[in-house]
Amino acid sequence: MSKRVFLDNAATTPMAPEIIDMISEMMKTHFANPSSVHSYGRESKIVVESARKTIANILNTSPGSIFFTSGGTEADNMAILCAINDHKITHAITSKLSHHAVLYPLEDLAAEGKIKLTYIDTDENGTVSLSHLEQLLEDNERTFVSIMHANNEIGTIQDIKSIGDICKKYNAIFHSDTVQTMAHFPFNMQELNVDFMAASAHKFHGPKGVGFVYISENIQIKPLLRGGGQERNMRAGTENIYGIAAMAKAMEMAYEHLEKETIYIKGLKKYMMEKLQSEIEDVQFYGKCTDLDDSLYTVLSCNFPERDDSEMLMFNLDILGVACSGGSACSSGSSKGSHVLTSIVPDSMRPGVRFSFSKYNTKEDIDFAIDKLKELFS
Repeated sequence: MSKRVFLDNAATTPMAPEIIDMISEMMKTHFANPSSVHSYGRESKIVVESARKTIANILNTSPGSIFFTSGGTEADNMAILCAINDHKITHAITSKLSHHAVLYPLEDLAAEGKIKLTYIDTDENGTVSLSHLEQLLEDNERTFVSIMHANNEIGTIQDIKSIGDICKKYNAIFHSDTVQTMAHFPFNMQELNVDFMAASAHKFHGPKGVGFVYISENIQIKPLLRGGGQERNMRAGTENIYGIAAMAKAMEMAYEHLEKETIYIKGLKKYMMEKLQSEIEDVQFYGKCTDLDDSLYTVLSCNFPERDDSEMLMFNLDILGVACSGGSACSSGSSKGSHVLTSIVPDSMRPGVRFSFSKYNTKEDIDFAIDKLKELFS
């Protein structure tokens, strides 16, 4: 097989070998339903609750605030739909740069006439305006606010501490999609006025199909999924035991080595940025992603000179062995352009490429990618 490199870690990350081994062993021993009262079931239940406690300790919160889901999309939908319905919210605020897991349910509610949806102002880097947020909250009834912590396409980080403080001042409900930052940045829930947060295990070397929603103990909602009494009657469905245990282990591993791995990945990003600038003429970067200290350090979002076959750039890179993304992976294969890039550079015809890194990438991977880009842009 010819050489390939994976530089699409914002879409998903490879599972850590330790996690694969752990899941394989657990499948042999913990096959029982955690809701069963016999000893097999109780053993499975212990696994689930131990994972909940591990995650809660990492976030400095109560285990009662952590509810397991199938991933970030379910966590976002659960927070949005249940909070707005149960608290009779008629106004919501988000950014046009939000993930579709946030935009679509909010837009659906607005189309049904259940809420008025307002988009907060953002600057050329995608940073939300705190003054505009305060103005919107002053002028409306109790509001649901959803602002993602870090954008998955351009890497812009929002100040969720300040946003949460403003929301608390006006009794707004604050939800943040933290799918890209969970296990990549530290969180102390005792210092954040956040009502809901979403996470997905496959973004930090865990398995796909499992995540969690953090729900502040200061807010109450009814379940989105009805059925059994799992997750303390908050999320029906037999628990994904192996996924839950693996997610907790992956988080534990990530935070244990967070400083070291952050420095390493920032080094890769800096190396690629400098190589691109020296080897590819007229390469540019979106937002603040070149700021190593004030952007999502796993993401480098670039735009390249326009070509006759610009729409084929991602395909050609893949053929040459470089896996990356043209904006959000959730839009791949779609004829529509990235809604994020359209918002910040609406008239640009230059092809955008997102390279994203993990601890498993090397400088050799980047050298390989640069060589292939030079073939396309020489």
